Amino acid sequence: MEQRSFDRLGRRVGVVGLGAWQLGADWGRVSESEALAVLAAAVDSGVTFLDTADVYGDGRSEQLIGRFLRERPGHGLTVATKMGRRVEQTPEAYTLDNFRAWTDRSRANLGTNILDLVQLHCPPTAVFADDRVFDALDALVAEERVAGYGVSVETCDQALTAIARPGVASVQIILNAVRLKPLERVLPAAAAAGVGIIARVPLASGLLSGRYDEHTTFAADDHRTYNRRGESFDVGETFSGVDYDLGLAVVRRLAPLVGPDRTMAQFALRWIIDQPGVTVVIPGARDAAQARGNAAAADLPPLTAAERDTVRTVYDELVRAWVHDRW
Repeated sequence: MEQRSFDRLGRRVGVVGLGAWQLGADWGRVSESEALAVLAAAVDSGVTFLDTADVYGDGRSEQLIGRFLRERPGHGLTVATKMGRRVEQTPEAYTLDNFRAWTDRSRANLGTNILDLVQLHCPPTAVFADDRVFDALDALVAEERVAGYGVSVETCDQALTAIARPGVASVQIILNAVRLKPLERVLPAAAAAGVGIIARVPLASGLLSGRYDEHTTFAADDHRTYNRRGESFDVGETFSGVDYDLGLAVVRRLAPLVGPDRTMAQFALRWIIDQPGVTVVIPGARDAAQARGNAAAADLPPLTAAERDTVRTVYDELVRAWVHDRW
């Protein structure tokens, strides 16, 4: 698999990683055996970057990854986790003492002394401008609790503020065929600064996989049921903030481009891989076949100029007015 660099972290990773939210919670039930099978399939397919968070299943995702890592000594993987969403979302919660406690818990869950990468998990906007927060993150590095730190963001303005911080190694942001705004300023700024870009929600919560239609239903404990209007967290995390029926219309416009040698999901992932400045894209997977299919997108040829132009045209005609200025 093609390798790309987190310059400020001093690590190279495969361009397709694995997002592990679904291994913890909020996507319907995934059994322990299914979760371990997903991890094995991804890594055996060339994935070297795993992304999780302390809040996914209240630590379950981290713990499952920790078990997997123990079964694979010398694995050579980079594991990124996130912190900050297990408490009330106030800027006052982002202190060095809390960071130490949160990273201690994640280190125990993952079974490691030093976290490869810890990210602030979509914190309040005020946190991005607070020097004390980033001084505390620098302290975590100095104390060898973490090898490096980054931020996961909701908005492009948050991303740009973070990129300007000299210690930030990565920015995780929603980027996909229905969320194009990061292409304008965020990706160029990150590339210029040597900050890695982790592209999350790459399939718009599965919409861009092409597997769903008007008759699809989701489990009650799946955020695609309970967060469609942002009832529990930012609505942009569910279907990328796009109305479900509108998302289906986008897929139907793009489907003729896919052809017989790739899936809709692989087309959508390849579009992200082709964007200059992207370090790694982190699709989730609920079973081993999905994990293998996602990883295979890295081996596909880049999209043609005409295909990229069509993605842009469909975005401009159907989606831009609904999402572009919100995030």
